[in-house]
Amino acid sequence: MKVIHPLNPIYDNNSKVLILGTMPSVKSREESFYYANPKNRFWSTLSKVYNKEIGDSKEDKINFLLKHNIALFDVLKSCDISSSSDSSIKNPIPNDLSEILNNSNIKVIFTTGKKAYTLYMKLIYPLTNIEAICLPSTSPANCPRGIEEKLYNEYSKIKKVQ
Repeated sequence: MKVIHPLNPIYDNNSKVLILGTMPSVKSREESFYYANPKNRFWSTLSKVYNKEIGDSKEDKINFLLKHNIALFDVLKSCDISSSSDSSIKNPIPNDLSEILNNSNIKVIFTTGKKAYTLYMKLIYPLTNIEAICLPSTSPANCPRGIEEKLYNEYSKIKKVQ
């Protein structure tokens, strides 16, 4: 099924870190917000890294990101995808990151998972010349039990940029 990215990027002129996923999941598209699947560990991992409660509302999450100078978006503008499966992605079209990069203070780009990293390096890196750092996926499909410590350790790199 062809999916067009429905969400706006989250950032402001103080953003120093850009975190890129691949494409919003079915649940995220339904909820109109990033990492909306309650089984996804993205928000709980950031909460642990910063030792701060984030809150459940979209506004709480946006405020948390901006307070910590984090921008959030996805690599793809559109693609053919089956459900939320990154491995099924075909015909990827990249998002244009120039708005974020020109109107913020991005120092580092992270991707959430190998597919986002591979697509970024293939489709966007040639335009930005900013290498990305691949973080583990927080998706419940790619997150076995006991990975919380690994996620914490890897995602702690975000905090070191600030």
